[in-house]
Amino acid sequence: MSRPWRLLDTGLRPASENMALDRALLESCQAGAPNTLRFLRFEPSALIGFHQSASQELDLDYCRNEGIAISRRITGGGALYCDQGQIGWELFVDRRTFATADMMEIARKACGMAVRGLQSLGVQAAFRPRNDIEVQGRKIGGTGGAFDGEALLYQGTVLIDFDVERMLRVLRIPREKLSGKAIASARERITTLRALLADATPSVATVQAALVQAFAEGLGVDFEAGDLTAAERELYETYKVEMAGDDWVFETDRPRLEVATASALRKTPGGLVRVMAMVDTARGRLKQVFITGDFFIDPRRTIVDLEAALRDLALERIDEVVGKFFAGREVDMLLLTPDDLLGVLHEAIRTLEPKDHERVGV
Repeated sequence: MSRPWRLLDTGLRPASENMALDRALLESCQAGAPNTLRFLRFEPSALIGFHQSASQELDLDYCRNEGIAISRRITGGGALYCDQGQIGWELFVDRRTFATADMMEIARKACGMAVRGLQSLGVQAAFRPRNDIEVQGRKIGGTGGAFDGEALLYQGTVLIDFDVERMLRVLRIPREKLSGKAIASARERITTLRALLADATPSVATVQAALVQAFAEGLGVDFEAGDLTAAERELYETYKVEMAGDDWVFETDRPRLEVATASALRKTPGGLVRVMAMVDTARGRLKQVFITGDFFIDPRRTIVDLEAALRDLALERIDEVVGKFFAGREVDMLLLTPDDLLGVLHEAIRTLEPKDHERVGV
């Protein structure tokens, strides 16, 4: 009989403690600890990826004034806002567990299990490449992973409830750009179990039980509730102090960059198209784009998938990526064309200040 996997629930904690546990458990996994499924929750926190700069990604003054802790993850990815309304899940496993080193394939498999857990709660969840979980085109969870030696950490979230406006204020978006339309647009792209199930919103324990069942079936394993080992506790106590300090949080800090927010509106033969784009002007990258308007498109999720494909993309690759995106799928847009969407996006970028034109090469 195979060795049971360990099940850990480390509860609601400050960000620095959760990061310290990630580090301790990953090192323990490398040293031969049992494969582990961990559940975690955060006190209000702004988390940056391992290689990111807090000053570039976050509104530090807002976080400090609102009592939102700032921390840096041991994994990559973008800046996140986390609080009590989310459940985090993490797999600490031997790198051979998924029989592949392809992170896209690992994402597909791990997210597929989480999707089945949410479906058992009555939610029409689905996997959205590269690494999101959605319900009818609206994101309900994000995931990501990293190898470290012979160990793999793959982690994800489930939104039970979420404050979209607070998330936008935590990120370094200029205050004058946080219009009602921008907030409403972000809300259209995110959903929660509370929004979907209302009075039948499941408890944290119910969601976790559904995920445990789905991971057990998907991986063909049994789970056994456990606790930290003595060695893990020792590592945790050491890292808890280190990862609460500014030396860890701001280790990768760089001078603050302005993230320019550009927008454009155009009436096309296929309808009205509105684009809002956030551009890292120093690196010449399109950080995020939101496409809305009055037009027909089927499947409806196409716009959400296109936005995901354009995320954190070098500006010079926009045409290439949009071309490949539409070449690889069947989409009915009536009179709207991919060139129409590209045109409005380029028009938005051209509205940046002259000094920004020079830096992004528009």
